[in-house]
Amino acid sequence: MNNPVGWFEIATTDLERARQFYADVFKYEFQYIDMPGSKMYMFAGGPESPGSMGALLAGDDEVTPSTVGTLIYFQSEDVAIQEARIEAAGGKVIVPKISLDEFGFMVQFIDTEGNKIGIHSNS
Repeated sequence: MNNPVGWFEIATTDLERARQFYADVFKYEFQYIDMPGSKMYMFAGGPESPGSMGALLAGDDEVTPSTVGTLIYFQSEDVAIQEARIEAAGGKVIVPKISLDEFGFMVQFIDTEGNKIGIHSNS
């Protein structure tokens, strides 16, 4: 069975600032997409890559960053790598690296846009 999540969008108030933050923290590359009523930077990857596809999104009035509700976790080799980059890139670590016992490790942070995001790794 495939992962049930097929696409996600992270709300932004400043699309360029958000792109720079995620590029700095995760070393991701992006593809710019201009859609009717919104603009987005899609995370590099494709349908053949593991995990879900998604994008940073700016646009209509219904796009609002949030620290409550749904929480997206990015996968990492070691969450400590990204954790060390978050504050220098303009974000704030709110849960430093903690053990989830046999389920690995996690970090949670607030990005430059005000979204609460997580990172998970097995080490």
